[in-house]
Amino acid sequence: MNKNDPVIIVGAGLSGLRAASLLVMRGIPCRVLEARDRIGGRVLSQEVKGRPDLGSFDLGPTWFWPQYEPAIRDLVNELGLETFEQYNQGFFVSERSQHALPQRHLLPEGAVESSLRIVGGVQMLTDAVAQTLPKGIVELNTKVSSIHMRADGSLAIKAEGRKEEILASSIILALPPRIIARNLIFVPELSTELKKSLMNKPTWMAAQAKVVAIYERPFWREQGFSGFATSWVGPLQEIHDASPVTGAGALFGFFGIPAKKRIELGEQSLLKSVQEQLTRLFGPLAENNIALLYKDW
Repeated sequence: MNKNDPVIIVGAGLSGLRAASLLVMRGIPCRVLEARDRIGGRVLSQEVKGRPDLGSFDLGPTWFWPQYEPAIRDLVNELGLETFEQYNQGFFVSERSQHALPQRHLLPEGAVESSLRIVGGVQMLTDAVAQTLPKGIVELNTKVSSIHMRADGSLAIKAEGRKEEILASSIILALPPRIIARNLIFVPELSTELKKSLMNKPTWMAAQAKVVAIYERPFWREQGFSGFATSWVGPLQEIHDASPVTGAGALFGFFGIPAKKRIELGEQSLLKSVQEQLTRLFGPLAENNIALLYKDW
């Protein structure tokens, strides 16, 4: 192992970027290798094409609970990001059967845990962490294929499309465990026990798909609805208000359909069903969305 070689971080999601920022603060040289053409990993905030005035909408994580997630809370505060409380005021809607009208309920005070959202979307967090890094540390479009430990203990990484090896003093894998087990070659091989352990560690919400319906304003609030709904009918099983702090309105939902079934149905069929469901739950104004943003993770 050559201590003059940098620490190599594989993955430029929030964890990888934060690891790099902590190393930089301590004067430890590092590089971040990212397979995608963007940073953020499963954090993705997207605008409506041609309508940046509407704001950014989260297709990955949307909120955090400061009382339960102190690391995120402290990082948000450290970076000086603005937050606002998730909207939960008004009626909750429950759809339990195809043969019965959706029911509205007024939840008791405190029934829904208070959570915070980041002004501008969660991508503001990953972008802010990335801005603490010196230029050139993050290398996009660099897909690591294998990791080698040589007989002398030195570490080398091979990346697709690159002839030269990347040398490392140590390596941090900021990737979902199953991705590590399935996609990376290790020389020497990982033990059977360790590979099994990696395969048995699921990534939170790994198989989810999410859709965001965007409107000129959050009309449901005017009618006394919180935007929170659950459904046994689908295609969305859980829906929430995803409106920015001011201006446009938005509703987002998680699909209750398995990933293979979503692929079979296709995006257009899914979005048509989403439109019909939102109209059932929130009335005819739900038909007038500006856009439907869809992401199947």
